[in-house]
Amino acid sequence: MSFKHVIGQIVSVTISGEVGHVKGRAEYNAGSNQYLIHYQAADGRAVDAWFEEGELSPAEPQA
Repeated sequence: MSFKHVIGQIVSVTISGEVGHVKGRAEYNAGSNQYLIHYQAADGRAVDAWFEEGELSPAEPQA
């Protein structure tokens, strides 16, 4: 299965609307692709978290 997002791409976490960039990605034999996203959480903290491909959408850089 090919990756939908590339390293460094700006993406949005669909459920929360938080925006960050793809820092890493993982491919699995049985399961969906996952992405390590670096983003600023709603409380202002810098966060790294893994998300499944279906939980992310391409986004525009924020000003």
